[in-house]
Amino acid sequence: MYIDLRSDTVTKPTAEMRKAMFEAEVGDDVMRDDPTVIRLEETAAEILGKEAALYVSSGTLGNQIAIQTLTRPGDEIILEQESHIYLYEGAGHAVYAGVNTKTLPGVRGAMNPEDVQSAIRTANIHHPRTGLICVENTHNKAGGTILPLEHLAAVSQIAKDHGIPVHMDGARLFNAVVGSGHKASAFTQYVDTVQVCFSKGLGAPVGSVLAGSRETIEQARYIRKRMGGGMRQAGVIAAPALIALTKMVDRLAEDHANAKLLANGLAEIKGLQMDVSSVDTNIVIVNVANSGLSELEVVSRLKDAGVLCGDFGPELVRFVTHKDVTTEQIHEALVKIRRVVQGAA
Repeated sequence: MYIDLRSDTVTKPTAEMRKAMFEAEVGDDVMRDDPTVIRLEETAAEILGKEAALYVSSGTLGNQIAIQTLTRPGDEIILEQESHIYLYEGAGHAVYAGVNTKTLPGVRGAMNPEDVQSAIRTANIHHPRTGLICVENTHNKAGGTILPLEHLAAVSQIAKDHGIPVHMDGARLFNAVVGSGHKASAFTQYVDTVQVCFSKGLGAPVGSVLAGSRETIEQARYIRKRMGGGMRQAGVIAAPALIALTKMVDRLAEDHANAKLLANGLAEIKGLQMDVSSVDTNIVIVNVANSGLSELEVVSRLKDAGVLCGDFGPELVRFVTHKDVTTEQIHEALVKIRRVVQGAA
């Protein structure tokens, strides 16, 4: 039996979610008469402080629909250089939206507002038009970090000054909500669209939601259909997503506590470099450069020992806590990690 810390995407639906799937009232979502999907979209829009929302099958699809909705081919989008949209979505922005990218370095996932200002293109027939600014909250590659409200406010003001929309990849937005104590709308007030995932820490088996203005979401619905993302009796998967949204947010605090516990334990293991203060939510990234093992060797040996994790770039290993890993298992994982690392010394 593995202790699976590869990602919070490995969570299994709860018994309540499975029951809700079985009993879900359904219709045809493309024809806009699936009552469970409608209820999910309306609830999500209200919580996220937006006029409307659209249920989609994945976070990547939600992000890519947003980019297509808010830009036109030949535009340039500004985003952080290690953002999920840039690194992990198969260059969908180029394939589907036909947009160029301007990537900026970030500190804990946050681009410097001055850099954002400088990156906006001036009116010049030789240049692409700056069509969109993207932010990610929490920021996966930076270790689940929370973008500060003041940062979002600054980026939002720059965007407004230039008439440029802002999209938030908020796949783990509710980790930011629980980690900061702010409401979701406190973050989303600064963006035109936001995508939130139900199948990570919230534990649902499938789906994300894209929220924004009514006009934007109407166009997004058209693009979803064009991309083959229209779903029929989708209430069977929207039902557990609705439970995730309304009942699974507060328990994310348990994942955050377990991540801190794990980070503190890793910091005490000789050969590992762990900045405990960098852990905002449920993602823990540790540097294994001084362990005598590569990141791939650490991942492989830990798998043999019964702990699953992921390599996250040169010398880095990522652990992600979630609802299906208990505090007792975190203690057990630390024992096994210590044995693997000390055995290589």
